[in-house]
Amino acid sequence: MTAEIYDAFESDVPGEPARPLRERAAEYLPAVALFFGGLALWEAAVRGLGIAEILLPKPSVIATTFVDQFGEVWEAGFTTLKEALGGFAAGAVLGVALALLAARWVAVREGLLPFAIAANSAPIIALAPISNQWFGVTDPVSKMAVVMVIVFFPVMINTLRGLTEVDPAEIELLRSWAASEREVVRRVRIPNALPYLFSALKIGATLSVIGAIVAEYFGGPRNTLGVYITQNASLGRIPEAWSAVIIGIVMGVTFYLAILAAERLLMPWHVSFRQAEG
Repeated sequence: MTAEIYDAFESDVPGEPARPLRERAAEYLPAVALFFGGLALWEAAVRGLGIAEILLPKPSVIATTFVDQFGEVWEAGFTTLKEALGGFAAGAVLGVALALLAARWVAVREGLLPFAIAANSAPIIALAPISNQWFGVTDPVSKMAVVMVIVFFPVMINTLRGLTEVDPAEIELLRSWAASEREVVRRVRIPNALPYLFSALKIGATLSVIGAIVAEYFGGPRNTLGVYITQNASLGRIPEAWSAVIIGIVMGVTFYLAILAAERLLMPWHVSFRQAEG
């Protein structure tokens, strides 16, 4: 078997030693400094220019409001998170399944791609009201359906690319050993598609949270982030609205990091991780 296949499937390939913790922390220092520097500049600008709170509240006010309203805003965030996770899971499973079919049969690929592109071109603001009519405004499935459409296309198109753009020499080698098509898929196509898949999943992780919140702007229970933001913003309670935005950001980042951790767990053999740890 070729070296690439060996690296992909042998579990006893030794990994590179991890870098020291201090060295890893130094990589994130500029981002942390920029973050807190930006908050300090924001605070100083609002105070110095006398910007009204209804337009742009100070970070200190937002932080205080966030602590005071944490229970309520977290409950709303947890409801939105369930919608995002449900839609993400449905979109990812559907995208991978159709990518496997499209990679196997050219006719399926040619017939499916136009519909996938059309679904990806549909704006969220057009899908959300229709989904509310189909499933009901208060039904979380209406928001999950919107998220599913958002996640489906990048997962499907990236997975399909990974399944089809493989080294012909690896396939010929396996076929010379009388390997079945299922073995070719398992030993070559799927490992080659994993980096493409996880790239799409990391994009979909953040898009799923955004899609769920935007879908909630068109109606839903009050204990959701989208409704919480719109109601408080319409009443001029801008710090409360910003508190919900913070929860949305935290959820998106956490979701992204979870996908990144799963990628490292399932693909420790990938060259990108070996180079990063070298």
